[in-house]
Amino acid sequence: MEKKVFGFGVIGCGLVSQFHGKAIQAASGARLAAAVDMVPERAEEFVGTYCGEALDSMDAIFARDDVDVINVLTPNAYHEEYVVKAAQAGKHVLVEKPPEMTLEKVDRMIAACEQAGVQFGIVLQCRFRKAIEAIKHAMDEGRFGRLLHGDAYMKWFRSKEYYAPDTWRSSREQGAGVTIQHAFHYIDLLHHLMGPVKQVQARMSNLAHPEVTLEDTVIAILDYANGAQGIVEASTALYPGTDIRIEINGENGTAIMQGERIIEWAFREEKAEDEAIRKIGSESIGTAATGAADFAYFEHQYLIEDMITAIREDRPPRITAHDGRGSLEIALAMYRSADEGKVVELPLK
Repeated sequence: MEKKVFGFGVIGCGLVSQFHGKAIQAASGARLAAAVDMVPERAEEFVGTYCGEALDSMDAIFARDDVDVINVLTPNAYHEEYVVKAAQAGKHVLVEKPPEMTLEKVDRMIAACEQAGVQFGIVLQCRFRKAIEAIKHAMDEGRFGRLLHGDAYMKWFRSKEYYAPDTWRSSREQGAGVTIQHAFHYIDLLHHLMGPVKQVQARMSNLAHPEVTLEDTVIAILDYANGAQGIVEASTALYPGTDIRIEINGENGTAIMQGERIIEWAFREEKAEDEAIRKIGSESIGTAATGAADFAYFEHQYLIEDMITAIREDRPPRITAHDGRGSLEIALAMYRSADEGKVVELPLK
């Protein structure tokens, strides 16, 4: 497609929409055309900051000729309806993580987009993190040798006020809880780096938020299909909150990302680029450890620009719905394991 500027429409103008608004403003070849929210004042405030038109009905956005891509940013359990409607209207789609709350819904979303011939991407922007790209490249080169361990540690803090503004934030059925709402990005990074998971054993608890009936802490043991093992520890109960850590260990090397920085990069065989890789990242860039808005928007910008390139080149975006589906299956296996108190095999039946 030779179009120079692509119009974006936003459905859902809550907290995460601010990062999409900034990313669309900054992205080359993008403009915000329209926005809509169940609370009209939110949409008005959003376009007042980022331009575009606030619409007075949810369905109005699908009829807009100036909207090429729709960003679905509603609560997690309401994605399917809007993704399917967008596809049927011929719009390309970016949907916030997780793609939905069941695999069946995700499959229907994928089928609708494939049938309509539109691109369908998932907002898993942490895959664009420079440290993650360096680790993935080293893996693809075989520098780690046989993979032994892939771990994610997310020890964050959220106050009780975090859960108060929207009712869905305290409802597991609507897509809340630390596993699916917060740790999903880092479950996805392990899926991205380590590959499929064959077995999960998980325990969930509420350590510090008695006002909500969902987990604020999860501990899970993963067995990967490649023979490696791993741990996911995630919480929003641990004041004041510390940066996410992704740790990858192989027989020939170790890499650790903390926040968005490389803090350990050690291989049996040194390469010329290793010294530069050890300097990736900055302590000044927030990664949401201490607050829901404590992170930068530039990874969202990369995702927006990748979607534009995907449309122009008629190729799938770098992070597809199939990628998001695989990570969702791991998270759902964690819930099943914690609920049933047993080891769960993947793929889920």
